[in-house]
Amino acid sequence: MFPTRITLRRAGVVTGLTAAGVLAAAGAAFAHVTVHPESYPKGATDGVLSFRVPNEEDSATTTKVQVFLPTDHPVLGVLVTPEAGWTAKVTTTKLKTPIKTDDGTITDAVSEITWSGGRIRQGEYEDFDVAFGQLPDSTDQLAFKTLQTYSDGNVVRWIETAQAGQDEPENPAPTLKLTAAAAAAPSAVASPKSEAAQDSGSASDSTARGLGIAGLIVGVLGLATAAFTLVRTRTARS
Repeated sequence: MFPTRITLRRAGVVTGLTAAGVLAAAGAAFAHVTVHPESYPKGATDGVLSFRVPNEEDSATTTKVQVFLPTDHPVLGVLVTPEAGWTAKVTTTKLKTPIKTDDGTITDAVSEITWSGGRIRQGEYEDFDVAFGQLPDSTDQLAFKTLQTYSDGNVVRWIETAQAGQDEPENPAPTLKLTAAAAAAPSAVASPKSEAAQDSGSASDSTARGLGIAGLIVGVLGLATAAFTLVRTRTARS
């Protein structure tokens, strides 16, 4: 009986530790700073990116968030949404290669946004919304390296990027996937067959109208002839 009980106890301990490990891993995954939505079409215009920042410390609050935007594939027309209790500072950088657009040549782009002055407490999160004018179309993804500063001075660096064939890093940077742009729907062009069918239909309509008018004329003439005959007969009798 004792060996059996010891085995069961050990099995229970192993199961409990495994479950705790799984929950801890899940908690760590949910504690990551992420960007939403997770994907956008390449070259998308007039959209919004939301950076979700959860607090993962039990005894400290998040007091500052710094998001770094890539300048090798810049995001154009960046605007920051005011967040209650937070002050946003936007930093721009000269581009190595200016970008030509329909509105002119762009030589500067936003490279960093810093939010400070607010508080994200334990068990809470904050969404920081950023509007953009246009996303790049020359890359498959954008990594937004982020620094999260706590009230106790601890700084978590969400700056690691996943490599192909490797597991997700411990502190991954929020990453936006850029998918193939949706193809424009082809415009409708009338084919020769459809044009012939339209011509045939028009001809049929003209023929039908002609026959209808002819029938009406014949009917009117018939009534006139009948009336004339009736009047003539009455006159002869008189």
